[in-house]
Amino acid sequence: MFRVFTLTATHVATLAIGFLIGIYALPILTAPKGPETEALRTTIKAAQYTGRFERNLKGSDFVHWGEGDVHVLPDRIAHEGRLAPGPDYKLYLAPEFVDTKKGFLAIKEKSRRVGDVKTFNGFIIDVPPGIDVAAYTTVVVWCEAFSQFISAAKYK
Repeated sequence: MFRVFTLTATHVATLAIGFLIGIYALPILTAPKGPETEALRTTIKAAQYTGRFERNLKGSDFVHWGEGDVHVLPDRIAHEGRLAPGPDYKLYLAPEFVDTKKGFLAIKEKSRRVGDVKTFNGFIIDVPPGIDVAAYTTVVVWCEAFSQFISAAKYK
């Protein structure tokens, strides 16, 4: 009986660990290439605002983080740096700087979702019509699937 229990427990644990590794690895394996260098350079030169993702924010940890510069234009937002890989990342514009999950959840209703973050070595995301980037101060990367804060950068 003990042997059956031990075999069952080890197999279940192995499956759970494999599942968690798959959740982490799948976005890395399926991520498209980051933006072309020239497109990123052109966007950066035209930026009206610039902010910075810092790896050591209070709500970030060793699995959820961002680093590098964020460049904001009226029609697009570019990131020159790296994000920890993960599933279902969304880019939001927020009316105030937040650095934790609790902080973002408190202002999420006032924030505007800009688009999906699908690359982890920089990105360029178009700002949908009707969103005025000047009306916000902060860019937030948020994992929608797990309600997890990734990073934020104050640009204004």
